[in-house]
Amino acid sequence: MTAFDADIPLPIVDSDSPIDALLNRFTHFGVELGLERIQRLLAALGNPQTQVPILHVAGSNGKGSVCAYLSAVLTHAGCRVGRYTSPHLVSWCERICINGEAIAPSTLHDLLKTVVDAIDPNQSSPTQFEVITAAAWLYFAQQQVDIAVIEVGLGGRLDATNVCDRPLVSVITSLSLEHWQRLGPTLTHIATEKAGILKLNCPAVIAPQPEEAANILRDRLGQLHCPALWVSPARDLGNGRALEQSARYDSLPTPYSPLSIPYSLPLPGEHQLTNSALAIATLRILQQQGWNISDTEIAEGLANTHWPARMQWLTWRDRPLLIDGAHNSAGATMLRQYVDSSPKVTHPISWVMGMISNKDHAEVFRALLRPGDRLFIVPVPDHITAEPKELLAIAQSTCPDLATAKTSPDIFAGLEAAYEGAEHSTVVFCGSLYLIGHFFKLSFGGV
Repeated sequence: MTAFDADIPLPIVDSDSPIDALLNRFTHFGVELGLERIQRLLAALGNPQTQVPILHVAGSNGKGSVCAYLSAVLTHAGCRVGRYTSPHLVSWCERICINGEAIAPSTLHDLLKTVVDAIDPNQSSPTQFEVITAAAWLYFAQQQVDIAVIEVGLGGRLDATNVCDRPLVSVITSLSLEHWQRLGPTLTHIATEKAGILKLNCPAVIAPQPEEAANILRDRLGQLHCPALWVSPARDLGNGRALEQSARYDSLPTPYSPLSIPYSLPLPGEHQLTNSALAIATLRILQQQGWNISDTEIAEGLANTHWPARMQWLTWRDRPLLIDGAHNSAGATMLRQYVDSSPKVTHPISWVMGMISNKDHAEVFRALLRPGDRLFIVPVPDHITAEPKELLAIAQSTCPDLATAKTSPDIFAGLEAAYEGAEHSTVVFCGSLYLIGHFFKLSFGGV
């Protein structure tokens, strides 16, 4: 049997095969960026997106954490808060939440049927992501949420979430090379797509960026006359505590005042100093807009944040296991920084990894692997997995001094192999959120 730490929230598993069956009708349309189909679909549903005040969050890394922080604080402050994120780990229901509670499977199924019935058969079909996104907008409007925290799915400019002209705040987290096959081959291309969520005269909160990306964002902010906060990472006070530092502001109604009280960071990793600061800056702008959110509620809400599968410690078969969805080089760098600095980690690391085919595998391995580490490559079921033998060859070329480098037929065989003969080595399972979701789903079934 698989054991999990009781105090760590894990995904809800629903019996949602009718949802899968309905959404799978749209998988063959693949990923197709563009706003025409979603706008047509939402119009047929009565334009629910116009009824929902939103915070819109784009970026390469940290989007989910920022959404989790914002949702936790606003819920703690007494708001009725919708949250839409992707991908899910186990159930489609995880993507659509109100006050941290996932939508019920029966409710989601009924919403999806309503969305599907609104599709014009004489027009090009919406994609799977557009269908679930439309369901989220419809649900939040029906439930009359006070505010919704909306995570961009892919890119920004042409993403199905980018259908609101007046977001309360647009947030852009750290940018790096990712999804270059669809967004473009350079950071300039990617920053241009992410900047597509910025709207005329609407305030924005921006993470520290590479200069190439910062230039693109700065130009777009100026063109749209967006008041902007350029956030600095919070100051690490040690023992999981942080204190927000000053941010540079452009054209905000009043000068920016950092949160003056220390707060706890429940999500590990140095990058959470930036992600939490982004959330606080966004909440500060909401305060300027008249939202009743106290500094104490901000600090307490941040401390109550949960976000599974991101540098999350579990107990698997009576052994500690670190799980993280690091799937690109920036995420892998953050994970490596954490394992190198955490007192909970013992070296060398035993990595259990699987990746899908459209990632920069060599860069991920370069960020993660060190001489003496052990590596066990597994396939990612139900997705276009990178071939484990090919990944192994890339890993050995990237880091030729690995102590062990093997493939395993599945995640559980890979974990068993990683623990065997590694009594003093920390086992880290990473590489794909889809793979982690597969692990959770099987484990909850009693594997």
